[in-house]
Amino acid sequence: MAANTQDTAIRTSRLARAAIYAVLLVFVIYYLLPLFVMVVNSVKTLDEIRGGNMLSLPQIFTIEPWLKAWGTAQIGVSPTGLKPFFANSLAMVVPAVVIATLLGALNGYVLTKWRFRGHDLVFGMMLLACFIPFQIVLIPMATVLGKIGLAGTTPGLVLVHVVYGLGFTTLFFRNYYEAFPTELVKAAQMDGAGFFKIFYRILIPSSGPIIVVTVIWQFTNVWNDFLFGASFADFDSMPMTVALNNLVSSSTGVKEYNVHFAGAIMAALPTLVVYVVSGRYFVRGLMAGAVKG
Repeated sequence: MAANTQDTAIRTSRLARAAIYAVLLVFVIYYLLPLFVMVVNSVKTLDEIRGGNMLSLPQIFTIEPWLKAWGTAQIGVSPTGLKPFFANSLAMVVPAVVIATLLGALNGYVLTKWRFRGHDLVFGMMLLACFIPFQIVLIPMATVLGKIGLAGTTPGLVLVHVVYGLGFTTLFFRNYYEAFPTELVKAAQMDGAGFFKIFYRILIPSSGPIIVVTVIWQFTNVWNDFLFGASFADFDSMPMTVALNNLVSSSTGVKEYNVHFAGAIMAALPTLVVYVVSGRYFVRGLMAGAVKG
């Protein structure tokens, strides 16, 4: 009797697990379907796409749309592709991520281990900045960039993203350092270590998980940004997302959907690679910053 009950429970458990996996598989297919359509149609000829059935595999495989989107597609009046704007995005993303991460670590360090009167108010104001919509800061930021001579430049875009991302990076590091043993900091102070020595000799070497979280978060936000790039960049400093929009909207007459798909994949590829390579560290870092003690 007991054996039959146990067998029934095992079968029920297996059926329930199979049902869960089936539901998850449906959601995975639904989620990945747009990516499949983009990839498949980016290696088709334009005539084949016009023939219908965008879900079918290519009858004639071609990488010409990729080459055209990268190097010879029409953007505005200039016969150029996404290649130079990829370099613009890198020139914007790297310093913005490094500076915002470093300043966020310093802020988190001060707000947890070198507290001062009103530190909670300062942190609350920085936290409030995380919830300010992009559109609200466009006019004030444009005014500031114009007055300091950085309007329409890559350094200006770097400044915008550092300022806007500082609230998030401070939040990440503040929560992470809140659980860091204060006794280690006090012991270092008794040994004569100063503010910056404690920071780069003790806290930074122990901050690997949260640094990964911050870098991925900031990289994704800066690379995928369109509004700030469209508002504050000129042609020479235009990031890849804005160039992709111009590539799609500047097509006159025949719409080269295969080129558009290829360009969209190119623009999304860096963030996809970052998450595939370091996604597990991102989750670990979030958990490390969420658990106190």
